[in-house]
Formats: sequence, C-alpha cells, structure tokens
Amino acid sequence: MCGIAGFVGKGSRTDIEAMTCALSHRGPDGDGYYVDETRAVHLGHRRLAVRDLEGGAQPMWDSADTIGVVFNGEIYNFLELRAELEAAGHIFQTTHSDTEVLVHGYKQWGEGLAERLNGMFAFAILDNEKKRIHLARDRFGEKPLYYSLTSGLFAFSSELEALVRHCEIQRTTSQTAIQKLFAYGYIPAPHALYENTYKLPGGQAITVDLETLTVSQRAYWTFTLAPDNSLSEKDDDRLAEQLRDLIFKSVERRLVSDVPLGIFLSGGIDSSAILSAASHFVPTDNLSTFTIGFNEASYDESDYARKVATHIGAKEHVQRLDMQTAFDLIPDILGRLDEPLGDASLLPTYMLSRYTRENVTVALSGDGGDELFAGYDPFQALKPAALYNRYIPKPAHNLFRTLAEKMPKSGKNMSLDFKVRRTLQGLSYPESVWAPVWMAPLPPEEIQEFFDTPLRLEDLYSEAMDVWESYPAANRVERLLNFFTVLYLQNDILTKVDRASMMCSLETRAIFLDNDLVDFCCKLPSHFKFRGNQRKYLLKKALEPLLPRDILYRRKKGFGIPLADWMRQVPPLEHVSTVPGLRMSYAERKWDEHRQNMADNRFFVWNWLSLQQAMHRQGVTGEA
Repeated sequence: MCGIAGFVGKGSRTDIEAMTCALSHRGPDGDGYYVDETRAVHLGHRRLAVRDLEGGAQPMWDSADTIGVVFNGEIYNFLELRAELEAAGHIFQTTHSDTEVLVHGYKQWGEGLAERLNGMFAFAILDNEKKRIHLARDRFGEKPLYYSLTSGLFAFSSELEALVRHCEIQRTTSQTAIQKLFAYGYIPAPHALYENTYKLPGGQAITVDLETLTVSQRAYWTFTLAPDNSLSEKDDDRLAEQLRDLIFKSVERRLVSDVPLGIFLSGGIDSSAILSAASHFVPTDNLSTFTIGFNEASYDESDYARKVATHIGAKEHVQRLDMQTAFDLIPDILGRLDEPLGDASLLPTYMLSRYTRENVTVALSGDGGDELFAGYDPFQALKPAALYNRYIPKPAHNLFRTLAEKMPKSGKNMSLDFKVRRTLQGLSYPESVWAPVWMAPLPPEEIQEFFDTPLRLEDLYSEAMDVWESYPAANRVERLLNFFTVLYLQNDILTKVDRASMMCSLETRAIFLDNDLVDFCCKLPSHFKFRGNQRKYLLKKALEPLLPRDILYRRKKGFGIPLADWMRQVPPLEHVSTVPGLRMSYAERKWDEHRQNMADNRFFVWNWLSLQQAMHRQGVTGEA
C-alpha cells in the first residue's frame, strides 16, 4: 500500500517532491523518484512496506530500464501471473514482489494488463520505448487516482491534495462538484473538488503520449449484472456451497502478508464471515479482531462482535467512541480529507483504523457485501414505495410529507420518524432518483434554494439516472443493486475506508471485491440476494454452517454514529469560508434549526462541516 504521483510537461523536481511528500501518510516507510528533465517526465512514490520488504522499492524497472512502474495496492493473483510470465520467458529480479509482475505483465500484455489483475490498484507505467505513460485503476476504485490535464501538463496522484501541490494546478473550487456533494453526500467520479481535476473511475485506464500529451481513455471493465435465469430455488444449496468456497478463497488470497494482519469485526454478517473463513487458514490464537463500540445502545454492536470472536476463538480488541472524542477528532480528520465526504461513519472508521494500526499493518474488511447482496434498508422499501407512488395522489403526498416533518425527532439508529421522512422525501421525485434522494444531504428543491444557479434534476443526478436506466424497469432490485455498487460503493464506502485507513498508514483489503466472487454475484438472479423480505438471502444461507443463527438473522444496524444528537452539540465554526454561488445564510439557518431540534438536518450539517473544514485546512476560499 503506497502513494503515487507524477507528471509529464511543465514543472520541476521541486513539484514532484512536493506532490510525493504530501503522500507520506500513505507510505511512511520510504520514497523513490524518477526524473527525466530532458523529456519532462517525473515520477514519485511513497511506500508502506507490506510485501517483499527488502526488494519492493519503487519506481521499479525492468532489466533494460525501458519499463518502469509506480504502484499503489495489492495484486492477489500475482503468483499465478508470475508463473505464467516465467513460462513465457520472463526473468524476475525479485523473489515475491507483486509490483514486478506489473512490469513484466505490461511487457507481455501491454494495455491489456489491467484485465488480468485480481486486486486493488492504481498504477502508472512509463514506457520509454513507445514514449507513453499508461495508468489504470482497479475495478471498483478501491485505490484512488486523480489527474489533471491542462495546456502543457498531464499530472496524476493518489490524492487530490498531492495533485494540487504542483505549481501549475490551481485550487479553484468546482461549483458542479459542490452541487453533486449536496445531492449525493459525495463527489462522484469523474468529478473532483477543483476545476480541471478529475477522478479516474474504477475499471478505467488512460494512456498519455509523452510528446503530444494527447490522452486516450477507456473502460477495461464495467460492473454488469448478467443473471443466469435458469437458476431457481432448487439450486440454493449448491450455490450456497459455491459462494462459501469463493469467500474462503478470497480470504486465503488476502491473508498473504509479510507484516502482521488483523480483521475489522463489527459483529455483522460480512465481517463475521471473514473471521470464520480466516480461522480455516490461521490458528485462532493468531487471529486478532478490532471493533469500535458506542455508548448509545442503538448504535453499539460490540456485544455481537464479542460473541463472534468468542465463537471462533479469536483475540478481540474493542475501543469505544464517545461524543467528546468525536468532537476532538472532527477538525483534524475532515481537514485531512482531500475532498469533503458526507459519510459521518468516517469518524469510527478512522478511530478503528488508528486502533488497529497500533497492533497490525493490514486489516481485512467486509466492504462490498451489502452492495453485492442487497444488504441495505432501501431494498425493503422498493415494493411499498412503488405501490405508494402508483396510488397516492400528489396533494395527499404533500400532506403526508408535511405531517412527517412534524413527527418528534429521534436520535436513535434508523428510527421510525427518520425512515418515514427519508422515504417520503425520495418519493417526491421520479423513480430514477429515489435512491440518491433517500440518502441526500439536501433534497433537490432545497439544493435549488442553497445555490444561486438554476439547477435541473437531470444535471444533479445524471450519474444515478444513467445507472438506474441501464436495467429493465421490471426489476427494481437490480436497478438499486447497480446504484449501490457503481456509485455508492466506489464514491462513498471505498473512499471513506481508503482515506481513514491511510491517514493511519493501515492497509485494508476488501474480501467481497475479489474478481471471482464478484463475477459469481453478477450471474445470480436478484431473488438469490433479496427474497421475500430477506436481504442477503444466499449469503446468509452460505454462512449457516459457520455462524450462530442469531448473528446471521439479527436486525442490521450498520456502521453509523449518533450523528443527529452529536451535531446539535458541535461548537460553532471558528472560520467560515465563503463559497461563491452558495447562500451562506441558508447554511446558518439549517444549522440553527438542527441545534434547536426544530428539524433533523444531520446530513446537511455534516456535509457543510466537511466542506468547511476541508477548505479551511487547505486554504481554499473558492475564489478563482
């Protein structure tokens, strides 16, 4: 796990050193550079040593110094690829470096390399013979990759903050990106916070000609649900066994490490499955689990985590997050984000990562399980929402929404009043934007009030509309699966985990995003994921031989925090950055309403706080 940076064109060694230095938290174990001033090519690398501790320094080159790579991530099938490459005549200089597989793999397969990789990665390969640089990001975007293309410069980096350390790249905020932030709670790729900066979407690659700086971009993989409709309920047992085997294989691949390794354990299905599978490959007294608990009972899952750890026989580590600790963490954590993020579970994720890093360097996580197996509450809301939308006239809906806003506000996890308000909010709009509006910091009519610029629904939610409409209207479950996997997983969940863990120099590995496991899930008809009113149907069935039923079939809580209550007690901001195009008085009013418990504006308040802290920490005023 590392940080990478580089550029072609305008700039100097001072720029690449500044960019690379900004990534030191991602790679505290060393740095490396390549500078060719004649061709204006610069590469930088920060290393977190996890594999091949002695021989994995970067940039890494082939024996002729024609192909060089800077790489962030882990390639889990590197041994198989290495064997294939050696059989084809390639001679390796290291004993077990997955980085060197990229060097030889590119020589063998060229731009077809990324399709062969099972892992999480962002890499840049310099090809001196063909005079080009080739970059790619893993299928789901576990590892970040930002870039900028301006006159006379192509630059890239693992983080936006590092990218803008280049003297030619300006910190001019993008109003489109900020609009998307308040529409989704995250900035979806390819958008980024600053003008002329972009996120390379997961599953895509770009190639840059070193002489002309022309860029070609393509998708080498796209998440596509292609259900095998010949499968039926009579296949339950066979498919459950196959899924269980795939989980075991994914865990086994991700247990390979030259440094200590642990497991994030919430007590939920996904993390419990990982621990159970790991116990088949590692003695249980060598397994360490890490859990964050809360004093608020409706958010706390530590008792369940303890039960699972005891069931397996693993060593448990539990730390509690209280409100005062959270307040102390907020300015630093939000200020260190390269982009604002509306997911407040960033706080416990950071604290869990920090606590875990005190003991190990690598942690296995269950990210992706909810997205692939329909684990979220909105899946249960789809059918009643469709019936409501069909039969309830607009005037009655408006009345119901007004009445819902008058319901007493509860700070409990997924309380009834919260669900009712959120559901009715989404049902005020077309079906194609139900999901993002259900989760939005602001509904579209209030975004219109917040911004001076007239906004169209089609512009705010263009990404969500595209992924929703890419599947037949008859199958809303597949449409919602597509939304959560393509948009929410990449731009929220994986971003949150990457930033929080890398602030602590901790590597995390997502078990459910293994290529083989994902390909299996894509072929499953939706009734194996959501059957009746049961979420994660097949996953639970696959785990029945491994875990207690009261763990498998208990009510889902999710990794949330008591945000509504905590945000009512957050001290006023000492510094407020004016953002052009926003009505500052609106933000003040929304926060006052929330503090006085007149409204539940928790998501808006967190997003506004996140935006303000990020801009203040980076010295951004929003002015060009």
